[in-house]
Amino acid sequence: MEKTFEKLQIKDDFMFSIIMRDPKFCKPFLELVLGIKISRIEYPKSQETIDISADAKSVRLDIYVEDGKGTVYNIEMQTTGNRNIPKRTRYYQGMIDLNILEKGHNYKDLKRSFIIFVCTFDLFGEGRHIYTFENRCIQNLELGLGDDTTKIILNTKGTMDDVTPEMKKLLDFIDGKEPGDDFTRELDKAVQSVRKNEKWRLDYMTLQMHYQEKYEQGIEQGIEKEKMESAMRMIEDGGLPLEKVAVYSGLTLEQVLELEKRLQLA
Repeated sequence: MEKTFEKLQIKDDFMFSIIMRDPKFCKPFLELVLGIKISRIEYPKSQETIDISADAKSVRLDIYVEDGKGTVYNIEMQTTGNRNIPKRTRYYQGMIDLNILEKGHNYKDLKRSFIIFVCTFDLFGEGRHIYTFENRCIQNLELGLGDDTTKIILNTKGTMDDVTPEMKKLLDFIDGKEPGDDFTRELDKAVQSVRKNEKWRLDYMTLQMHYQEKYEQGIEQGIEKEKMESAMRMIEDGGLPLEKVAVYSGLTLEQVLELEKRLQLA
């Protein structure tokens, strides 16, 4: 069951996306995760949607920013562990690169990229707060491929002493604990402010209605598909008149006749 707008926390995708659209929060977030200083960040689109072609599946990125120095950052929030995150990082990377190339750039112009998943569970079960992946030579782990791609999986449930105290407080806050420093207190204030914003409330309700419609549409399509498959099996079996097939499958006689025609042409 979806949360009410007033109960949204920073770990909820909608809330996280809104707050990270503000460079006041996104920039220090990235600096904490990467351990670097970023002069500034730019938002090509607040919520980038990449469509490679009319037939391709589009990718909606929670947060997509650039730093003006040839580096792109994609940040995703993930609270359920039943999604194939490793393959998704690979897919997002490919789509981001193709999107850059489709704008007329040469592959040599591909930007350095960081794909960051903030997970409220330990994807790899090692107790780390942060898992960083780069392409390296198996025979010599000191030898990097140099393709300028980095994938980072954060774990709010980490148990190791492997991040700075500030980073630990940030991950704890995302996990639902009380804010522990100035940055997380500012994030907490931002969450409270969003909850009072009527525009965001309306957007959230509209989004939930859209998801519900898609869900119901999927159920309806599944039921219709099941009816069709049942009718096709009865037609192929040949033991029933088509009128009975229509009654037993729940389809109209016209639909059954169309199915019979398709089977004859197959």
